[in-house]
Amino acid sequence: MFNLVQKRRWYFVISAILIIPGIVAMIYSTIAFGSPVRLGIDFTGGSLLELRFEQPVELADIRPIIQDGVFSDATVQTVGDHRDVVIRTSLNVGAQEAVAAKEALKARLSEEIGPVTEMNFSSVGPSIGRETTRAALVAILATSAAILIFIAIAFRRVPNAFRYGACAVAKMLHDVLFLLGVASILGLLVGWEVDSLFLTAVLTVIGFSVQDVIVVFDRIRENVNRRHGEPFETIVNRSLLETLHRSLATQLNAIFVMVAIILFGGVTIRNFLAIMLIGMVTGTYSSIFFAVPLLVTWQQHVTRRLTGNASVKRAPAA
Repeated sequence: MFNLVQKRRWYFVISAILIIPGIVAMIYSTIAFGSPVRLGIDFTGGSLLELRFEQPVELADIRPIIQDGVFSDATVQTVGDHRDVVIRTSLNVGAQEAVAAKEALKARLSEEIGPVTEMNFSSVGPSIGRETTRAALVAILATSAAILIFIAIAFRRVPNAFRYGACAVAKMLHDVLFLLGVASILGLLVGWEVDSLFLTAVLTVIGFSVQDVIVVFDRIRENVNRRHGEPFETIVNRSLLETLHRSLATQLNAIFVMVAIILFGGVTIRNFLAIMLIGMVTGTYSSIFFAVPLLVTWQQHVTRRLTGNASVKRAPAA
């Protein structure tokens, strides 16, 4: 029988390689910009306006016009063939004032540069941004608590059921840290900003990946009850091999669909699907090569410690 669990130290090294660069990027981003990732207006508040011109435009022609009104502190960038322009401002004003300023800006750009079409406009107040941030933290904490409670109930007849729940939560945090690290690195390199869709992608990935690891843990639970006397590492390895094809088939189906939508779907959800795709791949890896090996390592560490204590207690009698 092929032993996957035996090479668990290498899996932990790979996980460290995946996560540590992102942690470094988040630390640098926090020092440089005040947050571990570049936050979009969904979190910070402000306005975002996307415009499309009929011909390519130069930023040098647009900036002087923009700096004349409510959008004076805005950052401006062109996208693709330089016909699409994205204007972001962190200035928080009332909804009516933002709409009026946007219409005035469009009229002036159309008059001085050429016909322009509005592709997207969103304005979020600072209170909404704080509520979104709070909701994200509450969602992750609630998910962790739900996982621990569910596994404690479902695995109550298995020795040390808490360890299964703790390893599932550790796997969830592994995936969240990796995705935040990716967002932080992209923010530093290409100015990519985190928005509410990123939060949706992270929570979706958590749901998929935790479901995957619970399937493996459930098979371990069944084999522990059926194979008394067999080493725990052997039971875990057997359970992992028995569920491996199911885990890979389920995740690969979802991955193929997301790749197809990324390639042929709309631009507006491409970042959302890209984060989901990265998270699904990482979640599949961490379910098989992080959460399960962590459970085995924990069990063996406790067993060695108890065995060592028992040996010390029996030594004087010898």
